[in-house]
Amino acid sequence: MNLNNQIKKYREQKGYSQEVLAEKIYVSRQTISNWETGKSYPDIHNILLLSTLFNVSLDELVKGDVEMMKRKISNKKLDQLAWVMIVFIGLAAISVGVIFNYLDDSMWLLLIPFCLWLVGMITALKLEKIKKKEDIKTYREIIAFYEGGDLAKIRGKRDKKKDFWEKNLIVIVFVLIVVVIMLLSIWLFS
Repeated sequence: MNLNNQIKKYREQKGYSQEVLAEKIYVSRQTISNWETGKSYPDIHNILLLSTLFNVSLDELVKGDVEMMKRKISNKKLDQLAWVMIVFIGLAAISVGVIFNYLDDSMWLLLIPFCLWLVGMITALKLEKIKKKEDIKTYREIIAFYEGGDLAKIRGKRDKKKDFWEKNLIVIVFVLIVVVIMLLSIWLFS
């Protein structure tokens, strides 16, 4: 990533310490440090402030990072993990009906849907960890701004309360779908 180096370079050119820069754009000194070390990435609002403060174009400031952001947003690994999660949890739901048909013979068969479900859940957790680590939402905002997209729509998705309820709703709907598939499976195979 290049932005961390750019921030440090322009900060030093202006003769600002991390503390002075932090005060000028209303963030903590630790935030500036994290940006300069690449531990975190500034949101579009802060990038615009930095661009104005350093008197450089947005292109100059984020040079090289835009293509990297596009690659991370369209990461095929994320798509593959999502499909693995869906397939394994779907197989777990379907296998319940088959297992219940043979449950009288062996209780250990219940391990099959549990293991399939476990693989799906581990994949889901890994997917969320990658999305958080790569700060996909911030990258989407920057790309939208850079390409003249609807930044308000993208930024609206960063509402923490809305994100919390949205994620919970998605989980609840997903669980309901899985339960319906399990009940259909039990009904079909019994």
